Amino acid sequence: MNDLKMFCYQCSQTARGEGCTVQGVCGKPATVARLQDNLIFSAKGMAAYLYHARELGYTDTKIDAFLERAFYSTFTNVNFDAEDFVKLALESGEMAIKTMRLLKKAHIETYGEPEPTEVPTGTIKGPGILVTGHGLKALAALLAQSGGTGINVYTHSELLPAHGYPDLKKYKHLVGNLGKAWFDQKELFSHYPVAILGTSNCVLLPKDDYKDRMFTTGPARLPGVKHIAGYDFTEVIEKARSLPELPDELGEVTLTTGFSLSTILSLKDKIKALVEEGKIRHFFLVGGCDSPLRKASYYREFVKLLPRDTVVLTLACGKFRINDLDLGDIEGIPRLIDLGQCNDSIVAIDIAIALSELFGVEVNDLPLTIVLSWMEQKAVTILWGLLSLGIKGIYLGPILPAWVNEEILEVLQENYDLRLIGDPKTDLAEML
Repeated sequence: MNDLKMFCYQCSQTARGEGCTVQGVCGKPATVARLQDNLIFSAKGMAAYLYHARELGYTDTKIDAFLERAFYSTFTNVNFDAEDFVKLALESGEMAIKTMRLLKKAHIETYGEPEPTEVPTGTIKGPGILVTGHGLKALAALLAQSGGTGINVYTHSELLPAHGYPDLKKYKHLVGNLGKAWFDQKELFSHYPVAILGTSNCVLLPKDDYKDRMFTTGPARLPGVKHIAGYDFTEVIEKARSLPELPDELGEVTLTTGFSLSTILSLKDKIKALVEEGKIRHFFLVGGCDSPLRKASYYREFVKLLPRDTVVLTLACGKFRINDLDLGDIEGIPRLIDLGQCNDSIVAIDIAIALSELFGVEVNDLPLTIVLSWMEQKAVTILWGLLSLGIKGIYLGPILPAWVNEEILEVLQENYDLRLIGDPKTDLAEML
């Protein structure tokens, strides 16, 4: 189903398909190599979250020790055992949950518990700075340094949830969000004559027309773009001052973000009553890593088909497929609830656990269906986090992970009832 040739980390040659040993050079079958790829992707995802937690002074030696063991197991001639790599993948899921909890704790204790917040998507007259990525610490430093300068600060993509944190939203010059998912940035950055700051992954190679007004910080680096070591953003502010002012321009939609675990728990009695009265029939978690693939339109089509007695939780940049839809509410409970970015997946997990306790059933027995959009790396981390909890029946698309072959897919389907998205109408009928 995913018969891709792949580079083999064990013998530094190209694997030739199922059961490949490249004429016995390394003796490792392709499935083992693919499971190693999976583990590396999962570890990379955890490393991204740990980086931002460590920025804020939060660490965990148990997670660090697991990462050492995970990476070491992928060395040449160390581990040839496919079953052990599956166990390591599940353990990586457990550590992913631990990592996401650590980062969420860091964010809340540093910036406050997020609260539902409306976010404009237009521009305000004046010079501007557009910040993209996951770096809340970089954004906080920029906001503190740019206060009183007359410069307006806008978020892009992964930083939309920043508007929900009390210690960030207190800055009145944090005025809105421009653009959608990460892959619109080349067109977006060309359109708005502002200074741009990339704070983490999901930065793309820049176009020449904005390269001289873009900056990176933290782990991000781009050719021809000035990198700022540390958190002194004087140059970004000076660049913004030198550029043309943006006009007053209304956005097409106002977004709402910032629904935290405590916000949802404050509504639990009402939610329980609405479910028992049949007014809420089903919950859907629709989100994940968005991609520019044509088939990714599935997620918007799917949500538009949902009956009015259903509630949609969404997160990560996949939410930009649906977060402009006006789904209304069910007696005060919003039908579309934005929980944040991919690192906020722990909020969705904890909500599912809380609902299972509220209704006295296992998570898999809840009227809840998870529909994930897929890319790689951090998505691998989150997927194994869900699987490590024993969650079954997840729908996944628009493509299979690149490391999955027939053998791996069969194991995932048999043990976790992992399903591939198909036609939105057919899938919805099956779910309900």
